[in-house]
Amino acid sequence: MNVRRLIPTAALAGAVALGATALTACSGGAGGAADADGKDGKLGVTASFYPLQFLAEQIGQDHVKVSTLTKPGVEPHDLEITPRQTAQLSETDLVLYLKSLQPAVDKAVAQSGVKTVVDAATLTKLEVHTAPGHGEEGHEHTDGDEQAGHDGHDHGGSGTDPHVWLDPTKYADIAKGVGAALEKADPEHAKDYRKNTDALVGRLDALDTEFKNGLKDTASKTFITTHSAFGYLAERYGLDQEGISGVDPEAEPSPARMKDLQAVAKKDNVSTVFFETLASDKTAKSLAQDTGLKTDVLDPLEGISDKSQGADYFEVMRSNLKNLQKALGAK
Repeated sequence: MNVRRLIPTAALAGAVALGATALTACSGGAGGAADADGKDGKLGVTASFYPLQFLAEQIGQDHVKVSTLTKPGVEPHDLEITPRQTAQLSETDLVLYLKSLQPAVDKAVAQSGVKTVVDAATLTKLEVHTAPGHGEEGHEHTDGDEQAGHDGHDHGGSGTDPHVWLDPTKYADIAKGVGAALEKADPEHAKDYRKNTDALVGRLDALDTEFKNGLKDTASKTFITTHSAFGYLAERYGLDQEGISGVDPEAEPSPARMKDLQAVAKKDNVSTVFFETLASDKTAKSLAQDTGLKTDVLDPLEGISDKSQGADYFEVMRSNLKNLQKALGAK
């Protein structure tokens, strides 16, 4: 199984309280700020990328106007933000982002001076997941730069994995925090936010049960993927993730790593190499060709595009489950 180390984070209550205080000081209440900004009296929410946009839309519904910094089809880690977008951040009522996932967003939030911020990384526990190809069978932690950048993302130097939304239980934690922040920002509609949060958490609990039942009895527990984004999912459901390059979804893996993966595939009865929708499938197809394996999609859900196997978070996650079941030989 993936080895992990829990990283202490700020308490949910503190994070939400700080966000609420800033909202009161900066926006002077949801209605006035929204009217002034042309948001039709709705709470203006800016989300850094799709998973947080989805939460804001599901919980806020008709009471919020949600925009996102990462447009559909754009790889979030490659995002660049214009000075105009940075300036506009200071005019929104609430910013939702996940610190360390997108360096450009971290920089823009700091430069904008916006104080109406909720960092999703403070709403659940972040973990360190193994860098592929290091340690015994690739499952031990490493120290230094290799660990901090193991999957090609800047994790703030801590080595923590930001892909928490791929674990429905952790995503539910974040949903609760977002809901609480919306309640504080817009008390007039707090009852609706609370009701919508409860409904969303219920759906995420049901999704968690689907994954548990769907993956509890499989011929193999190991899956190979170009993007090492599925550490939380693997932890939650007793699987082993093997990333091809561990640096970038499109990077060429070393010959030694390819040889290791060929051995892993044979030893662990691996049938499929997964790639993602927002990155090239070149590396996955290369490994599959060398090993006689099939390829399929395992979507890290960093964005929704016309290539996605579903229209929203739940549809894509269920497609991921179906693809994992097929690849792992679920019974």
